[in-house]
Amino acid sequence: MLAENAKPTTQAVLSRDGTPIACERRGQGHPLILVDGALCSRAMGPSGPLAKALEGAFTVFRYDRRGRGDSGDTAPYTVEREVDDIEAVLRSAGGEAYVWGMSSGAMLALMAAVRLPGIRRLALYEAPLIVDDSRATTQGDWATIRQAIADDRRGDAVSAFLKSVGMPGLLIAVMKLTPIWRKLKAVAHTLPYDGAIVAGDQLGKPLDPARWTALGVPTLVTDGGKSPPWMRHGNKALAQALPNARYQTLAGQNHMLKPAAHAPVLTAFFNGRD
Repeated sequence: MLAENAKPTTQAVLSRDGTPIACERRGQGHPLILVDGALCSRAMGPSGPLAKALEGAFTVFRYDRRGRGDSGDTAPYTVEREVDDIEAVLRSAGGEAYVWGMSSGAMLALMAAVRLPGIRRLALYEAPLIVDDSRATTQGDWATIRQAIADDRRGDAVSAFLKSVGMPGLLIAVMKLTPIWRKLKAVAHTLPYDGAIVAGDQLGKPLDPARWTALGVPTLVTDGGKSPPWMRHGNKALAQALPNARYQTLAGQNHMLKPAAHAPVLTAFFNGRD
């Protein structure tokens, strides 16, 4: 049970450009910031259950990425502004923290760790990198998504994204009949943001380690044993490209994150027991 002074609280922190970023704090221990992937927010996605699984060991900060949930969204969008948002959360955590990111959020967390000295340890789960020919590249998919958003066809953008990540068409059709579809459409306009973060690393080309020479913090790169080969190849390549990284595959896991499988691994890593 949480201590009385550790009950979950929510506040708005201001990013560098004045955008309010909704941030939740819960638990007790060393600060840990969670960074969501595409279409996820505090109200929808894996960070909520994961935060609950980690709150006994860490003070967990999770936030709505800009354009989602209760956070603002100041135009024009740039990836650098999303790094600024993490910086704002980092300030609210006291200026230093561990950081975990998943999917596109993993690449965003990595970009933040390169720039922000307050990030002490970094854990990444299934950054969606295409580094070889084990699957098709995504240039056409992201172009379709951007055009759908420009035309205000949010449902089409969500469909295109889900197809791109490998979801079967029948399952997408079923999702359209459920309440989750309305929630996905509500944040569909942020899909091009995720594209700006990851599209350049989905071209089927090897990673350039020179991009991350400034990254000195210990880093854990993980993927799931049941994830497709292209995902495994990309994350192994990422771990090899980073200067101080360890690669680990979580047996039986895939892109649908299960907190019970991740919490012990993350607790051990962030507490230096790796």
